[in-house]
Amino acid sequence: MKNTDKKSKSTVRHTRAIQADRQKRPLVDNLTAEVEALFYSLVRPLTLSQCDLFRQMGLRERTLTLPVMMALLLSAVWRQIAAVSELARLIRDEAVLWEDPKQVSQQGLSDRFNTLPAILILNVLNLLLPLMQQRWQERQRPLPPEIAWAQSRFAACLIADGSTLDALIRKVGMLRDLESHPLAGKMTALLHLGSQLPDKIWFDAKATSHDQSFWQVIVAHIQAGSLLLFDLGYTNFTCFRQLTEKGATFITRAKRNLKYEVAQVLVKTPVFRDTIVWIGTGDDRQQVRLVEVLYGNTWRRFLTNELDPERLPARYLVALYYRRWTIERAYATIKRLLGLAYFWCGSQNAVELQLWSTWIVYTVLIDLCDEVAGLLKLPFERISVEMVFRSTYYYTKAVERGDTRFMPEYLADRSTDLGIVKRKRKNETSVFELWPLTIASNP
Repeated sequence: MKNTDKKSKSTVRHTRAIQADRQKRPLVDNLTAEVEALFYSLVRPLTLSQCDLFRQMGLRERTLTLPVMMALLLSAVWRQIAAVSELARLIRDEAVLWEDPKQVSQQGLSDRFNTLPAILILNVLNLLLPLMQQRWQERQRPLPPEIAWAQSRFAACLIADGSTLDALIRKVGMLRDLESHPLAGKMTALLHLGSQLPDKIWFDAKATSHDQSFWQVIVAHIQAGSLLLFDLGYTNFTCFRQLTEKGATFITRAKRNLKYEVAQVLVKTPVFRDTIVWIGTGDDRQQVRLVEVLYGNTWRRFLTNELDPERLPARYLVALYYRRWTIERAYATIKRLLGLAYFWCGSQNAVELQLWSTWIVYTVLIDLCDEVAGLLKLPFERISVEMVFRSTYYYTKAVERGDTRFMPEYLADRSTDLGIVKRKRKNETSVFELWPLTIASNP
């Protein structure tokens, strides 16, 4: 007989472990002069541009103004500060980015997290993203062949995916009455395939929201001539038709139970099939291309609304889809490296403040990694974002010893011993390079 009184596993065990680990770490100042300069030159002017909206909302000019809160948020994320109490102690003792020390209470700071409209931080993020993408475009670094090919043929190459935020350890308001710890919400992002910078981010406080619920905002944001990659969880024939009508190209995986009618067989071999098929019914009935490739004993099936194999060869189609995992790595960086797996406060507003500020820090970190990649003349994917972030500590110590190199130059020079360049796995070959071996010819 089963024991019905057996305690169920904690749904927040991983989140608690992260919290405990961060609270044990000593406070380290890894904000280098170069990183501070990036925040000052890029983020601070955009923050000041929101001050008029700050006043229009009727918010009082108190000690914790919008520029002060932005400096605190960015410092807390970059320096991995574990709690609001630690953040309050920090600003009482030392300058934080562009702000001088201030006498702030923990309660006052907590209240400000709950009341400062998160839309102000989101506006700064939305203004920052095009600037960071422009900085990426102005640099030179090698690109994988499939990404370079796509960049030359599409106005934008984007990846869409969502990620559920971790549980709220600190519960406020009516959440205190819940027996379990609720999840903080769900975010969905459009990520640039080449730069790995976000193009647009949305947040829903309802953590159980399905990926499909974000389709309308995604379709509205996509521009004509763009390429969009997404997984089969977004399968929606109506939205497929809307993307086609907007002049956007998509690549996704086909479900196993996909119902279709064959319209034209383009290629058919024992290991590769390229077919134009009909899917959907009624107004959503449309033609798409079904590309099937045999890997081992498994057929991998992909869908695209680009019917011309000359304009989107199957080799590039398959290789580009496998690049969809780029957004999963971005979410891992946001959550695990930059600490979005644990929330300082439990209110929805505080969650959004931390979410948007973490994405701002992410863009600056990616910008730094891309500059290192350019100096090393390596593709961005060869650079370890985590090791660049962790190596800022070694740079601060080098500066104290009198090293005069700029931070990107220092990281590039010490890329080997600091582990900044990822090691290639033995016999590692990309999907694009494997294609001739898989198909036995280069289509």
